[in-house]
Amino acid sequence: MAQSVWGYDSDNGPERWHENYPLAKGDKQSPIEINSKDVHHDSSLASWHASYDPGAAKTILNNGRTCRVVFDDTFDRSVLRGGPLTGAYRLRQLHLHWGSSDDHGSEHVIDGVRYAAELHMVHWNPKHGNFAGALKQPDGVAVVGIFLKVGNTPKPEMKRILEEIENIKTKGKEAPFQHFDPSILFPKSRDYWTYHGSFTTPPCEECITWILLREPIEVSSDQMAKLRSLSKKDENEPMSPLVDNWRPPQPLKGRIVRASFK
Repeated sequence: MAQSVWGYDSDNGPERWHENYPLAKGDKQSPIEINSKDVHHDSSLASWHASYDPGAAKTILNNGRTCRVVFDDTFDRSVLRGGPLTGAYRLRQLHLHWGSSDDHGSEHVIDGVRYAAELHMVHWNPKHGNFAGALKQPDGVAVVGIFLKVGNTPKPEMKRILEEIENIKTKGKEAPFQHFDPSILFPKSRDYWTYHGSFTTPPCEECITWILLREPIEVSSDQMAKLRSLSKKDENEPMSPLVDNWRPPQPLKGRIVRASFK
């Protein structure tokens, strides 16, 4: 398996990542399965809040593994604060993981439940100088995870991202994506679970404070189908649906999951 070609197929998928990325077998890997009975309610956990500048949104792209929206993170213009974090973390990008059908696709599993998709908002701690520096620190990155479930009252806010899918159908395609405030994607409830983990993609650096929101947001079955219409191949190659870009849950290995709610 060549360094550059990790993916989600049997020959280069999560089961084999550790061959090139030994950290994938580390002690603080993500995602995990969360079981309510094992979660520790921590009354000292504060509420979190985000202040995002819609002007920071730059582009949307299909990198063959996910659909990603990139933000300007050269200064503190879009930041996440509070919750389990100390200091302000800058928003760098958001991306999604989804399944080949509506009954699975999320990376984290809650009491046995898999959602149709999971959205990750990736922030980094500027006290470490730059993003590369943050990746080497245990408090370097904070990711807000939001579950997407299929329902009858889809969240209109997802529409903006999905409308752009037409412009990034194939791997390597990128399109301008401006004036977007990602906080419109948050559910009403701010309840969350938090634990220390890793990126769910190679090299799987263990630098992440996860803030997983308890309440999912709703999308329609049609909206999910739109995500699945992306191709993981270049435009001159046959269409190959970009689906099942999720990593299975990893061992907890003694870590404690805390909840901001009872």
